[in-house]
Amino acid sequence: MSMRVTRSQTGQTPAKPNRAGFVETPGRRPASANSMKSSRSRDSDGKQANGDMQGNGHAKGNGYANGEAMGNGHTHGYANGNGHTKKQEDAVETTYEFEAQKLFPKKDPSGKYEFGGALGMSAMMIGFPVLMYYMWIGAIFYDGKFPTRTGGQSYGDFFGHMWYLVKTEAYPNNYAWQIYWFFGLMQMAFYMFMPGVYRKGKPLPHLGGKQLDYYCSAMWSFYSSIVIMLALHFTGIFKLYTLIDDFGHIMSVAIISGWLCSAIAYISALVRGATVRMTDSPIVDFFLGSELNPRLFGILDFKMFLEVRIPWFILFFLSLGTCLKQYEQYGYVSLEAIFILFAHYLYAGACAKAEHLIIPTWDMYYEKLGFMLIFWNMAGVPLSYCHCTLFIANHDPSEYQLPTWFIGLLTMAYCYVYYVWDTTNSQKNQFRLEERGIVEERTTFPYFKYGRIANPKTIPTKHGNKILADGWYGKARKIHYPCDLFFALSWGLVTGFKSPFPWFYSVFFTGMIIHRAMRDIEKCREKYGEAWTEYERQVPYLFIPVSSSSSSCQLWFVENYFANPFLQYVY
Repeated sequence: MSMRVTRSQTGQTPAKPNRAGFVETPGRRPASANSMKSSRSRDSDGKQANGDMQGNGHAKGNGYANGEAMGNGHTHGYANGNGHTKKQEDAVETTYEFEAQKLFPKKDPSGKYEFGGALGMSAMMIGFPVLMYYMWIGAIFYDGKFPTRTGGQSYGDFFGHMWYLVKTEAYPNNYAWQIYWFFGLMQMAFYMFMPGVYRKGKPLPHLGGKQLDYYCSAMWSFYSSIVIMLALHFTGIFKLYTLIDDFGHIMSVAIISGWLCSAIAYISALVRGATVRMTDSPIVDFFLGSELNPRLFGILDFKMFLEVRIPWFILFFLSLGTCLKQYEQYGYVSLEAIFILFAHYLYAGACAKAEHLIIPTWDMYYEKLGFMLIFWNMAGVPLSYCHCTLFIANHDPSEYQLPTWFIGLLTMAYCYVYYVWDTTNSQKNQFRLEERGIVEERTTFPYFKYGRIANPKTIPTKHGNKILADGWYGKARKIHYPCDLFFALSWGLVTGFKSPFPWFYSVFFTGMIIHRAMRDIEKCREKYGEAWTEYERQVPYLFIPVSSSSSSCQLWFVENYFANPFLQYVY
């Protein structure tokens, strides 16, 4: 019997049918009383075990079971080889149809109003490159200060001078194109051919629950790239500090490449009919994207590729090139440069080792690949977050030297915060994978045992099942956000206060996480009401726990978290 989602006379949408592995929670109404009473469990061998059935329903040896249906007598449910009834399959299919219509329709005009609509998105697409050039000019030609008019200089002369610097010192020459795209193509090859592991993506409702395969090889790509870059540097084939010396030229290539790839992605999706959630506004669809999972050769997922390998690898190699440049110039490397290299290594390394944990994130599941993701990963992140590195590379160590004891304390604090940040993200995403049957844990370097929490204990209550959860999310609801903020502040602090540009990342990130936290809380309160309110009561601290009393608490939210796909990627 096929089920269809309809609206009742009261105008409310019926609750979605149950799915295997989901638990009912406060505020969520069962699809039917019968479905709860005639639920089945599985034994340790994965076979279906008999549960209590309402009325006189009983299982037959031929694979049929009689079960009482509310209001219309008896129905027959056919059990397939996996132990699922036809009715259950129809319920799952109906659920996917419901979610596809909600999250992945062909047309979705609501996107027109994000980020200030077409006008706001146009301003960002123009403003991002302009801001990058402005900060670069200030960092290189104005001793790290804001570029301003000199005495008696007109606005025309000032902007003319700025344009002259861009034309001469940031011209996208052939050598810069070779550097940027050799690195990019090398990373594409590494993505496909380096050792790695396969992981399944989340079921995509608009594809009928299809799970895409993701090949995760970033860890081997990262360390192989380090070995190759050092070999090229010490053999004299390519001095790594060329990335610093030719920064302006490379930045222009990255900006142009971001625009070109965004245009290719947009046009390609239109030509192939692979669009989703289109707003019919060309500017908005160009900015937000048109396609969800564009791929090359069926294995290279462009969103996965751009999330890790281009932005964070480039950021690390800029810092490594700065250290090598200092050693040739001064015969030693400053502690500040070593600290930045260490910090960027930890961040890039964490992204590489945990690439498989990126798969269930909101970006991978929901966001389309448009200018917002393409440009920011290809140009914005690596070439604007790096201004702490640029300041150190272009100033004598005596201009920013800090006491050795301070660098030592900052490094120890950084390591501890990194541990919290790493294990927090690992707990969340490892738990997501285990909910989908992936119990294998990758022990990539640096491995922390606390990155995986014990399987939660299910406690039956009158509302359904509560889950006893330990870990960082039992201490604060957004504990990973202040960790990221600490990283950003440390990158600026180690350079001092002579230039504002190393602090750009700190200011930008602070505004971003505050906005994101407010957005997430608002959506979760609206969506989950009572359950979310109880979670906030049990875990009252948003960013930093000031008490250890909530280290182990009954998280009513957790069951909602894993029972609803929308919340998993918002939170």
